[in-house]
Amino acid sequence: MKFFFLLIFISYSVLAQVEYSHGIVPPGEYPGFYIDAANYKGDSPEITRIDVYFQIPYANLQFVKFQNKFRAKYSLTLTIYDEDKDKIVIEKTWNGKIVVNNFDEASSENNFKFGFKSFELPPNDYVLSCLLYDKDSKKDFSVEAKMEVRSFNKSLEFSDILLISSEIDNQIILNVSNAISSSDSSLFFFYELYSDKDDSVNLEYLVETVDGEIVLQQKEVVEIESGINQIKKELDNSDISLGQYKLTVKAVDSDEETISGTAKIFVSKIFGFPSSIINLDKAIEQMAYIATTDERDDMLETENFDDKMKKYKEFWKRQDPSPTTTQNEVLREYYRRVSYANKNFKHYFEGWKTDMGMIYIILGPPDNVDRYPFEYDSKPYEVWHYYNINQSFYFIDETGFGDYRLLNRNYGDWYRYRQ
Repeated sequence: MKFFFLLIFISYSVLAQVEYSHGIVPPGEYPGFYIDAANYKGDSPEITRIDVYFQIPYANLQFVKFQNKFRAKYSLTLTIYDEDKDKIVIEKTWNGKIVVNNFDEASSENNFKFGFKSFELPPNDYVLSCLLYDKDSKKDFSVEAKMEVRSFNKSLEFSDILLISSEIDNQIILNVSNAISSSDSSLFFFYELYSDKDDSVNLEYLVETVDGEIVLQQKEVVEIESGINQIKKELDNSDISLGQYKLTVKAVDSDEETISGTAKIFVSKIFGFPSSIINLDKAIEQMAYIATTDERDDMLETENFDDKMKKYKEFWKRQDPSPTTTQNEVLREYYRRVSYANKNFKHYFEGWKTDMGMIYIILGPPDNVDRYPFEYDSKPYEVWHYYNINQSFYFIDETGFGDYRLLNRNYGDWYRYRQ
């Protein structure tokens, strides 16, 4: 079964590079913006329609006061290359603005700008690049992904699946982030089914873990018409716990053999928590720089999942500097740093376990970095400077393979998590 899945990642510096900006957020937690794409049948087998969807969090744009309101201005550039990035196939830039009544609306992480752009392309493999530029802060976020444009030449075909966040007056609001949470009552999604005749079709819905364990399976018979059939479907998500899953929709014959199908990868996360947390035990282990050993051991040794989750949430509630708001700034920033460390400092260990990862998670981005990668009389090393605590940290690459180790392990008053 052939299906399309858009891999999303935000481009950053190479290994052992550290950011200076506190505003850049790694993927998997709260990226600069979300993007997804879907294949739809075109007017001929030689042409496929691709819809590219984007979702921009207000909180990642800078709003300025304008005529008693608040305004943000941005540009969005979409570039589609051939598979080897030797040639630009399509490139377009759109300018946009958002106007809200007050600062609370502008800073709310529950507010987003949605949009989509349509393209017609011949079936092939492409590279999609997208750049979001904030015109006031001068900050940009970029996404690059491989994109398969499918052909539709069978008598029965599926479009790609799109998750739905909600539906208001028969207008659907897409879930471009492809993440559902414990607060969602169902797994709600949309797809198109193309047929060359009126027919009765046996459909099967499967939700599987990344290890192939089936957590949900449902079958139904639907009556379809010749042409395009738009289908919205809701599945009970009560058996979908924390983690990454694959949703599959397929048509089967009387012998249960697959005729055609499509699939979608999505993440189930804890409501109000970063989407990077898809394994509770790992998330607890990653709290090494903010929780005591006893606190972490108590959580990890709790066998009942619900009890473990309760202890985990209670810990972070105690760290919340503004418990009356929905945003837990310490929780968000801590796992933002973990995600950044995992992406940028991974070597023999996960990034959060490395020396650079440890310092970055505890203290955040350094105020200045001196890099000496090609010194004649010494091994490669870096110096991270933190002026507010009057500390500098020396990392040396003993092996020459990017495995930077901390030299000055003088555990002073800096050795505790700082917001």
